[in-house]
Amino acid sequence: MPVVKKFFEIRWHGRAGQGAKSASQMLAEAALEAGKYVQAFPEYGAERTGAPMKAFNRIGDEYIRVRSSIENPDVVVVIDDTLLSPEVVEGLSTDGVLLVNTAKDIEFVRKKTGFNGRICIVDATDIALQELKRGIPNTPILGALVRATNVVSLEALERRIEKMFGNKFAKEVVEANKRALRRGYEEVKCSE
Repeated sequence: MPVVKKFFEIRWHGRAGQGAKSASQMLAEAALEAGKYVQAFPEYGAERTGAPMKAFNRIGDEYIRVRSSIENPDVVVVIDDTLLSPEVVEGLSTDGVLLVNTAKDIEFVRKKTGFNGRICIVDATDIALQELKRGIPNTPILGALVRATNVVSLEALERRIEKMFGNKFAKEVVEANKRALRRGYEEVKCSE
């Protein structure tokens, strides 16, 4: 008898220092504030800047008892397109979503991964450079993730940005992050 999942699972692929862990944490906190049960945790290989790493999210309406890595995600997010390969989509069914931060097109992603399901792309690094003046793409990729999945609302993430950054940074920084989030939401492109 197949096991029925009662939660939504996301696997993030990035390089240490690109914000995958922070993005998964911010998403979990926004979902928690929306009344969901959540998990967010990283998995590191070599703990050094630039080393490939993974982060994970589980989000559900019931308490989540599972405590393992995610092998069959509903969504795979790739923050660095140099990591694209068939391995990053392992366990992702064609009903799932592959979201990639890239300046390249959907066919490039399909060719690199062999994934035949829904592919979404956004140039989150360019958005981050324009809005935040630094190339850490986690805020715009979160906006793209919301648009591609509706896992949480855009407003929930905007509130989370205000709570996280409001007391630490100038109002301009908070507003720049909200603009980057909205641009990721607006600029993501998805295959049918």
